[in-house]
Amino acid sequence: MLSTVFAVGLTLTQRDGLAQQAVVFNVLDKLINLFRSIPFIILAAALVPFTRALVGTAIGTKGAIFPLVVGITPFFTRQIQSALAGVDPGLIEAAESMGMSTSKIVYRIYLRESVPSIIRVSVIAIVSLIGLTAIVGIVGGGGLGDFAIRYGYQRYMLDATYATIIVLVMLIGVIEFVGRQLVALTEH
Repeated sequence: MLSTVFAVGLTLTQRDGLAQQAVVFNVLDKLINLFRSIPFIILAAALVPFTRALVGTAIGTKGAIFPLVVGITPFFTRQIQSALAGVDPGLIEAAESMGMSTSKIVYRIYLRESVPSIIRVSVIAIVSLIGLTAIVGIVGGGGLGDFAIRYGYQRYMLDATYATIIVLVMLIGVIEFVGRQLVALTEH
């Protein structure tokens, strides 16, 4: 949801957007680029004090959520922004000439027309998020990454690592399949 808000904000405030605001666009654009440029493991470690202040702990599932949100939001924002950029500019112009408000254009044109693309990029983001959850396991977030490292790597139980890989491959396969089915249902 947060990524959609940022992506719509970028789309509207960019040059030739419906609500051009160079300052707003540049601030959002630079913040997203800043957070996208930091490797996730470093970002997760840097966010420990903020995570502790917000949720009272930096470890476990509770402590993993904030770094995951901060880590995936810029990536997903760019993905959704790309999906919104794929909307036919002629549709936007037609909606403007009919007197549609900016909010109606966002909901009825941008978001509605880009649903298949948003589903595609959501699948990419979910797969990336699963990868990030494995990384956050290293810094105490728990989950499959923690399991694979703790049991498979540190205790030399390679079967635990292989089992984790199999579970992840199956999970990603299901996510990809569901994503393809949803795209097929929403394309017109």
